Amino acid sequence: MDEFQSGEETAFVVDDINTIVKDAVETTIGNNNYQQSRIHQWTSSIVETSLNQLSKLGKPFKYIVTCIILQKNGAGLHTASSCFWDSTMDGSCIVRWENKTTLCVVNVFGLAV
Repeated sequence: MDEFQSGEETAFVVDDINTIVKDAVETTIGNNNYQQSRIHQWTSSIVETSLNQLSKLGKPFKYIVTCIILQKNGAGLHTASSCFWDSTMDGSCIVRWENKTTLCVVNVFGLAV
């Protein structure tokens, strides 16, 4: 039983990451319209808020967080990532969020230490 709890406490739980990132994006952008002048501030805030909340989980991971914010104007976006890691310990999560005028994509990578 202790082994199960220990494994659960150190696991990369995508649902937890998803909730943290969505809260960070909602708090930062919310219902605001896309504003080019605020993109740098928004991306920095989303990344920093997400990292702060992830570190509060107290899990043994080094986190990498990236954020892309685009104006919704009909243009396409294609993105990909590839990782060479221990898939039993490390993990990743992609969070896609949008409102009427803005699309935000956040990638979180958790690397076990």
